[in-house]
Amino acid sequence: MERFLSTWFVSSVALGFAALLLGDHMTIGDADETTVNRVVALAIVGLVFTIVHELVGGIVKTLSLPFIVLTLGLLLIVINALLLLLTEWITSQFGVEFAVDGFWWAVLASIVISICQSILSAVVGR
Repeated sequence: MERFLSTWFVSSVALGFAALLLGDHMTIGDADETTVNRVVALAIVGLVFTIVHELVGGIVKTLSLPFIVLTLGLLLIVINALLLLLTEWITSQFGVEFAVDGFWWAVLASIVISICQSILSAVVGR
C-alpha cells in the first residue's frame, strides 16, 4: 500500500510539472476553478494514471517486449504516450478536466513525466 501511495504521489507531481511545462498543450483542471479544486483534479488524474500505468501498462509492455528490445526502448515512449491518452479518455468519462493536445504532445509529456518520475522516485525513495 505504501508503494502505491508513493507511486501515486510521484505520478501526480510529475503530471503537474508536465502540465506546467507544456502550458496550454496539456491542462489539468479548469483555469477558472479554485486552487483546491485543481489540486483535487490533479490527484484524481494522478490516481487514474497510476492505475492505468500499473495495470494496462504492465500488460502492454510485457506483450510488446520483443519490439521494445528491437527499438532499443523507444517504443516505451509511444506506449507511455498512449497510456497518457487513455488516462485522458478515462478521466473525461468522470467529468475531470484533463486534456492533451494530441499524440505528439502526449509523447513530449510522457518524456517529461518519465524524467520527473525518475528524479522524484530517487528523492522519495520508493
